[in-house]
Amino acid sequence: MKASRIAAAGAVAASAVLAVSAPAFAHVSVQPEGEAAKGGYAVVDFKVPNERDDASTTKIEVTLPTDHPLSSVMPQPLDGWSVKVTKSKLDTPVTLHGEKISEAVSKVTWTATGKGIEPGFFQKFPLSIGQLPEDADELVFKAIQTYDNKEVVRWIEVQEEGAEEPENPAPVLALSAASEDGHHGASATDEATAEKASDEATTAAVPAAAESSSDSSDTTARVLGVVGIVVGAAGVAYGVLAGRRRTTA
Repeated sequence: MKASRIAAAGAVAASAVLAVSAPAFAHVSVQPEGEAAKGGYAVVDFKVPNERDDASTTKIEVTLPTDHPLSSVMPQPLDGWSVKVTKSKLDTPVTLHGEKISEAVSKVTWTATGKGIEPGFFQKFPLSIGQLPEDADELVFKAIQTYDNKEVVRWIEVQEEGAEEPENPAPVLALSAASEDGHHGASATDEATAEKASDEATTAAVPAAAESSSDSSDTTARVLGVVGIVVGAAGVAYGVLAGRRRTTA
């Protein structure tokens, strides 16, 4: 009986070790650089891992949501990859922030011009997107990953509330609430204005610093001059006193 219990305990422990040591499957995912606030702009990274030991990823296609079309989508150039931005007509034109939009970017495709993503590596694909919707908590993107052995993995399954994670989940971007003052992130104009103000402040500070340095140098010179005079006077007095003592002697 005791031996059976020990064997059973050993089996449970072994199963636990296997469960802990089993590697979690990496998925294509999307994360913002900083935050993605509702109504604002954001730079997001699509992280694409290579899940194969004998093939490299040579193409990644990301489909953008059409229920919340984005008026601005700009990819960042990547060494070793070409990029293609595809626009499509919307079934129903929408008005975003006072502007009527009849077409929007529907897909971005990166194709390797070199070795691609080799086994054991991952690659980030950045996109600048906006304006983000104000009436949604998340955006769902669908991605298709192609390997050089012609294998295709479709990361397109949408997570259902209360259900287990699907085998090939679609990347989901969580949107944060806009700040209380209504700001949704810095625009290009805001950044340019801030940079100009910084440059002007630096320019104004340089002569002020030089003037302060000059005043400090003048003060130091005056102090050293006074000290020199005092030391010289003390030397003269000491010489006169010493002379008197010799004369008296």
